[in-house]
Amino acid sequence: MIIYLATDHAGFELKEKIKKNLEESKDGLDVEVSDCGALAFQDGDDYPEYMAQAALNVQRDALHAPAIGIFFGGSGQGEAIVANRFHHVRAIVYAGGDLELIKVGREHNDANVLAIGARFVTEKEAMQAIELFLKTPFSHLERHADRVIQIDEVSK
Repeated sequence: MIIYLATDHAGFELKEKIKKNLEESKDGLDVEVSDCGALAFQDGDDYPEYMAQAALNVQRDALHAPAIGIFFGGSGQGEAIVANRFHHVRAIVYAGGDLELIKVGREHNDANVLAIGARFVTEKEAMQAIELFLKTPFSHLERHADRVIQIDEVSK
């Protein structure tokens, strides 16, 4: 599985920590981490370019191999909005709170991008959310599979 990371200034520090953690402790997962930027901290940089590049990679790989995006921003909201503009990309946001939302996003919606609100979570919370996101499979229940097909049809 390829994990595409992307961030702007607001999530840069957290992205760097998570990237290191993912590269060092793959926790039994066969993963490759690809950093789509920002590659250096630049105060006030804009996120759409980085999110679009990573979402394009997830979109390209979505039909061929498992690909996941982990995006970081201040709230995660704008990052998810950019990601959801791409066909076959389904982003959900985590900015703290009940991790059950992540599980449901994966099981019911086959979410393949997790946008993290870096201003609202600790490194530990973000890593817990990411680990759950990576380990939770899509349910493949007929009603959920049908809905994912409908989502993809809408986003053509």
